[in-house]
Amino acid sequence: MTEGSDDIQALIALMARLPGLGPRSARRIVLSLIRKRAGQMTQLAQLLDSVATSSRECLTCGNITDRDECAICTDPARANGEICVVQDVADLWALERGNAFRGRYHVLGGTLSALDEIGPDDLGIPALIDRIHRDGISEVILALNATVDGQTTAHYIADALADSKVSVTGLAQGVPIGGELDYLDDGTISAALRARRRI
Repeated sequence: MTEGSDDIQALIALMARLPGLGPRSARRIVLSLIRKRAGQMTQLAQLLDSVATSSRECLTCGNITDRDECAICTDPARANGEICVVQDVADLWALERGNAFRGRYHVLGGTLSALDEIGPDDLGIPALIDRIHRDGISEVILALNATVDGQTTAHYIADALADSKVSVTGLAQGVPIGGELDYLDDGTISAALRARRRI
């Protein structure tokens, strides 16, 4: 016995590839959307098409936006000399949910990894260093995941800035070893930012 048309099966298979979803969860979501297609499915399809067409990376920091520069980079109040370096956009959004940081960001798009052959140029670290010097940054907060690759990346950036007058700090208490920012609650992220330390 088959479970719907080929298109429905293809949609379930595609949804099952999304992070955090498996075949059973994807099947439940697709069935729910089909049952409520007049409201949810049509609106979801329109929004997916709109986001696919208009979204892009901010040319300055790497955040996701629908313009050349995101609202954070164009907000003059956030040009306070602080830049927070994160691994990916999910980490940036997690920090913004905590509402504890009022500076600007730089999204690396990953971490250094000899095993995966990911070097500094693959992450745009030279662009980060140029931006720090060009924009007169006084403090760099390395808010990278507390994993081996995250800490390796943090030390690489700290070493690259060792001869500059820029203060380089990292998140302190609240972020467990092996933890990822996107899975932490807002209070933990806020506490970690307030208790940052020099690297």
